[in-house]
This record gives sequence, structure tokens and C-alpha cells, in this order.
Amino acid sequence: MRCAQGLGVHSPNGVAEWTREALALHQAGRLAAAESLYAKALAADRNFYPALHLMGLMRLHQGRAFEALPYIERALALRPGTPETLGNYAIVLDAVGRTAEALATLERVVKLTPDDRGAWSNRGALFSKLHRHEEALADFDRAIALDPACVEALMNRGEARLALGRPEEALADYDRVLRAKSDHVRALVCRGTVLRMLGDADQELQSYDRALAIQPDTPEALINRAYCRWTYKSDLAGAIDDLQRVVARRPDYPGARGDLLLMKMHAADWPDMARERAVLDEGVRAGRRVVQPYVYQALSSSPADLSACARIYARHNYPSLSSARRRGRRQGRVRLGYLSGEFRAQATMHLAAGLFEHHDRACFELIGFDNSLEDRSPMRRRVLGAFDELVPIQGLSDGEAARQVAAREIDILVNLSGYMGTPRMGVFARLPAPLQVNYLGFPGTLGVDYMDYILADGEVIPRGEEQFYSEKVVWLPDSYQINDAKRPRPAPITRAAHGLKETDFVFCHFNHSYKIAPEMFALWLKLLRNVPASVLWLLENNALIAANLRREAAQAGVDPARLVFAPLMDINAHLSRLALGDLFLDSLPYNAHTTASDALWAGLPLVTCRGQAFAGRVAASLLRAVGLPELVARNLDEYQALALELATDPVRLRSYREHLTRDPLRLPLFDTARTTRQIEAAYGGMMARWAKDSAPESFEVPG
Repeated sequence: MRCAQGLGVHSPNGVAEWTREALALHQAGRLAAAESLYAKALAADRNFYPALHLMGLMRLHQGRAFEALPYIERALALRPGTPETLGNYAIVLDAVGRTAEALATLERVVKLTPDDRGAWSNRGALFSKLHRHEEALADFDRAIALDPACVEALMNRGEARLALGRPEEALADYDRVLRAKSDHVRALVCRGTVLRMLGDADQELQSYDRALAIQPDTPEALINRAYCRWTYKSDLAGAIDDLQRVVARRPDYPGARGDLLLMKMHAADWPDMARERAVLDEGVRAGRRVVQPYVYQALSSSPADLSACARIYARHNYPSLSSARRRGRRQGRVRLGYLSGEFRAQATMHLAAGLFEHHDRACFELIGFDNSLEDRSPMRRRVLGAFDELVPIQGLSDGEAARQVAAREIDILVNLSGYMGTPRMGVFARLPAPLQVNYLGFPGTLGVDYMDYILADGEVIPRGEEQFYSEKVVWLPDSYQINDAKRPRPAPITRAAHGLKETDFVFCHFNHSYKIAPEMFALWLKLLRNVPASVLWLLENNALIAANLRREAAQAGVDPARLVFAPLMDINAHLSRLALGDLFLDSLPYNAHTTASDALWAGLPLVTCRGQAFAGRVAASLLRAVGLPELVARNLDEYQALALELATDPVRLRSYREHLTRDPLRLPLFDTARTTRQIEAAYGGMMARWAKDSAPESFEVPG
């Protein structure tokens, strides 16, 4: 706390003494008593500068910035050129949302006190908040030059360097802080974040462990350690334990409840699921940051709630950072940019690789903006070879990446990640391209006004539901989902090689376990009871899932041995084993997406129930595009009845398998060139509106 000057000046009725006593109480944390004495002093002398200034600061420290403002303004009117009061005024202005005025005020402060490292550090922090990281970095450099041991400036400079895509330099700043103050918890947490970016999971984990040894309940350290444990160490139990600690102590911590529920869903740990889903729904409807959009996709069936969740998340994490007007249409081929963190052996590329290869190069110039990890896979080599130019942006800040996009005069920039994987929404927030499109990576709205369009079809976004999307909807005539006709065909293998009996009917579900809702699993167990010689074949993608699902089966009166678990495999082996199943059982509220396409490509019939939101309607879209709309149920009772009919009608089931395997390239879903032409027509419609200087509008691509 900065203390106001002048407490010793003459004032009537003991005003200075009351203010001095109030300050001592204030600094001791006895705020109610301090407030009473400040008020007493101001009642005696309403223009006593120290009491006004300190009362304003106390209100600010209490989180009551709007109440602090009049006190600081009155103090400033009494002493308009006091740097200390100006600095605090800037802090209050920023807290009440008057950021431009706060910055102008700090400009005055640094001119008045050019040797005050605190003033430079404060202005740098405000520049950082405004995403003006280059200017922030210059101010932090100035502050550190004035005081090389200024921990706050070093911390802030580390964060600015990180935002500018300089993780090694940021790490050096955090290490400097820790050499000066080895128990600096924030530096340890930030250091862990940088080490994650640098791919050193072991050192990352050690940083969080050190932070938690000092402050055991630090939420940022617990949440980051949970992520590290789950993602890099396959320690789901440890991740759940860390997130439970956060929620127990800080139930309102942004995103923590949602993250915990997601981890429990991965483990099929369901006892509190209904209650926790209700808490998240209530939080979203109240406008709170209780859950991240990609987590909520697996929990909510409400397009309105999913839209609200995306808008809440985007408003805090990815606000619009540009008011740039759209530039004019340039001549020549359309410059089409695809930005993704998944240009590698990953589900999105198993769908989209053929799209890049089939684009008409007479009309389109393709530029990839690559935010991916280098996995040296054949898929990565294939995808990168499909672009006319590839621009690596992994090590660039969002601002630098956006400048790379703008420098190439991209006409349409396609976001293939959204909030999934390694998102770069901050690039799109800077409006580097005149048209920006949400496609394929995230099954729903991104909730921002700087994404112009979303590619969809009439199943995933029915007409009349456009109000749930911040983007304008472009409806493709078949399925919105591109598929790669070059994916391998299943190789002949035996059931015995995968622990299956030839005589059993094999229901299967190969989605990741977080998509298995308890209501759906209960329905699948009913099917097992009604089809005695049957098993349920599932993916075992963590150490807890098998034990928990087998326990659920036993409690429902189903022999746990009838659940057969399969390991993760590469795509070729996975497609071959899918062909061994008899019927794929889809999930709600989050359908199989790429996994559903894989099943249909392998000739495995799939039954789904049409959901209420995009993520729950994808399988219906795919089945329509392979000519099997009769496998789409309208409700769960119909879904169960349909699955039972198919399991007891081998002739009908065989006819579906023959339909899928007889020249699959004839089916619209697997005709990569056909879907590519439809997507190009969508891009053409967008360009036509732009050429007329018309605002984006929803439209249909003709069949």
C-alpha cells in the first residue's frame, strides 16, 4: 500500500490523529474499524486529503472500485499534481473499466516521475492488459533498469515475453525472481507454464510441487499440476485429487468445477454428476465462468446454454482486439488460410487432409498457419505438402502470428481448432483477415463477433437455431464433415486377436470415456441383458475406466466380464478392428464425430439418437450422408428399441454392412472431392458478399 503524505499537517478536532489511527487499523486488516475512523475524520473535515486518499484506497482493496472513485477524485482535486494519487487514480480507473483514461493518467505519472520504477511497471502492466505487449516490455525494461531487483517488474516482464512468444526469455526472468526469492509462488507457477510450452513435463511438475509445498492450496498450481499429471503422466487419479482440492477450497474458481467433472467423466466416476451438471448449468445461466466451452460440450444439450458458455469464456479470454475495417477485394486467386494446431496425426487431420489436396488451385491459393507439435508422422508430412506455403506460428505471439496472416493478404482465414487442442483464438481476435470462418475443430459457436461464418449442415444446425450462433451459418447440402477417401481400408484380422469370441454379438463404443454419460451406459447395459450372447467393446484410455465401468455393470446385474476393453491404437490398426464389431452404439449429449466416420468407413453400422445441440447431431448428419437416416432415433426409447431390433436381425444388419462396404466412395460422406466443391462454393458465397461490401449473412449452398 502506498501511504498518503501530509498526515502531520494542522487540522481541527484531531482529524490527523484519527486518520493516522485509521491507517494503522487499515494496514492491520481491521477494515471495519478503519472505515469508521476515516469516516469520522472526513465528517470533521471533508477536504482532508490524506483521509480521502486512504479511504479510496481501502475501498479499492475491498474490491469496491466504484465507491473508491469519488474519494480518489476529491483527493486529486485537492492535489492535482501528486504522482502517488495519480497512480492510484489510474488503478481505480482501470478497475471501473475506464482503461483509456487510466493509461492517459499513467502517461502523466511517468513524465512527472521518470525515475520511479513503480510508475513504469504499472504502465507496463496496463499495456499488457490491453495486449500491447511490445510497449509493455519496453516499460518493464525501464523499470528493471532503474531497479534490477524489482520482483514485480521481472514477473510482469516474464509474462509479456511469454505473450510475445519468447518462452526462454520469460523463463530467465522467472528464474531471476526465484534466485532472489526462492519461495515466490507465482514465479514457480509461471515457470511451470513456460516449461510446459518448452516440452519439459518433469521440470514443470517439479515447479508446481515446489509452489504447493510453500502454499498448499494455490489454485493455479493445483489446476496446472492436474493438467500435467493427466496429459503427460497419465495420472488421472492425481489430477482428480488436485482439482478436488481446488473446488473444496475455492468452489467459485473459474473453470475448476467443470475441469473436475471432466476428469471424473474420463474415469466414469459418476456419483456427483447430476448435481454437478446442475451447478454448472446454473452458473452458466448466471453468467459465471464455471466451465470451459469444450468441457461443456460433453455435459449440455442446450444450444442456448452452450452459446452462453462460449460467450462468457470468450469475453474474458479472447476479447476482440481490433476495430479494423475490411480491406478491399484483391485480384487473383482467393488466398485461403487454414490455421490449426493439429497438422499432425490427429483426428481432425484424418478428416481434413483430403480437403487441402482437393482444393482447386486454379481458384484457390492455400496457405497453412501451423501451430502444431512436430510428431514426424506420415500424416504431418502429407498435410504440410498440400499447402502452397506453410507458415510456422508455434513460437510467435498472437500479434506476430496475426501480422503474418495480414502480410499475406489472406482473404479467408479458417479456424480449424476453435477451443479444442491448441487454440489460437487471439490471432483471430486481431482480425488479420477480412473473412474468418469457424470449421470442423469445434462443434459449436465460438461466441465472438470476429468470426464471420460457421460451416454446418441442416442436421447439426437446423434452420431456426441461428440465434444460438455468433457466426452466420452456411449450410452445406450433405454433411458438413469432410472425410478423407485416402484413409486405409480395414485389413482382415480375427476377433480372437482382440479378445472377442466369434459367437458373441459385439456392441461397441470407441469414443473417449468422457463422452460416456451414465444415462447412456445404463441403456447399454439393458441391451446386454436383452441380448444374452453379447458383449460391449470399449476403449480403455486410462487406468480407472475399466474398474469403474465394471463396477457399474455388476451393480446393474450384468457380468463385468461382458465388458471388453481395447487399448489405444494407430489409425490403421483401429480401422481394422472396428470392422470386427457388429453395431456401434453412439453417445449423448456428445456424439461420436471422427470415430463415427471411422466406424462407417470400416463398414460398421451405427445407431444414434439425434441430440439437441451441434455436438449431439453429428452422427445423424453422417448417417444421412451415407444414406442410412433410418438409423437415427428421435429419443432414447426409440434408440434402445432400434439397437435391440438390429442386434436380433442379422439379415438387416448385414444389409447395412454391405451398403457401407460396397464402393464407399459412391456415398456423399466419403466423396472428398464432392464435399470440397461444396466448401469452395461456400467460400465463394462469402467472397461474393464481401466483394459487394455486404455484411456476412447466413445462406445455403445448393446441392
